[in-house]
Amino acid sequence: MNPQGHTLFATAIGACGLAWGARGVVGVQLPQADEARTRERLARRFPMAARTEPPPPHIAHIVAAMTQLLTGEAVDLTGVVLDEEGLPAFDRAAWAVARGVPPGETITYGQIAGRLGDPHAARAVGRAMGANPFPIIVPCHRVLGADGRMGGFSAAGGIEAKARLLSIERARIDAAPLLFEDLPITVKSPLERRRPGP
Repeated sequence: MNPQGHTLFATAIGACGLAWGARGVVGVQLPQADEARTRERLARRFPMAARTEPPPPHIAHIVAAMTQLLTGEAVDLTGVVLDEEGLPAFDRAAWAVARGVPPGETITYGQIAGRLGDPHAARAVGRAMGANPFPIIVPCHRVLGADGRMGGFSAAGGIEAKARLLSIERARIDAAPLLFEDLPITVKSPLERRRPGP
C-alpha cells in the first residue's frame, strides 16, 4: 500500500476518516473519543498520507456513500476499490465474502469459513475481521458468531459500536421485531453515474 491522502468526515456515528492511494482506499478510521483523536489515529496509521481537504472527487463520492449508509440508507459499497497489497491472502478472501453481505443482513464466522472451503477456520475468519483495515467498506460488523452472538469488534466502542451499526442498518440478529422493519430498503450503488440535472 502507498497512501497518498487522508480526510476526515462527519457521519451519524461521529467523525470517520478515509485514507487512499493510487490503487484505491488503503484504510478507514472509525470514530474515536473525539474528532481530534480520530484524526490523530488516522495520521498515525498512515503517516505518509497528506491531509487533503477537500478530497478528490472519486474519494468525495465514497465519503458521501459511506455517510448515507451510516444514516440507514442501504448503500452498496462493493464497487469501492481497495488497495490490499501486502495483506494476507486469507484475510483478503474473508473480506471479499463479507463484502457480499448487503446492509440489513448478517453472516457468521463459520459461514464465511465454509464459503472459503474450510469449515473449521471460523477463528481465523474472526482474526481476519479483527484485522480489517477497511471497516464499513468491508462490513465486518455484519459478521456474527454462531446463533447470532455478537462476537468481537476491534473498533472503539467494541460490541456496543457493532450493535449500533447493525441497528442503523436494521439488521435482524435475533427473533425480536425490528423498529421500522416495515419500511422498504433500496440498495443504491455509490458508483452509479449520476444523470446531469435539468
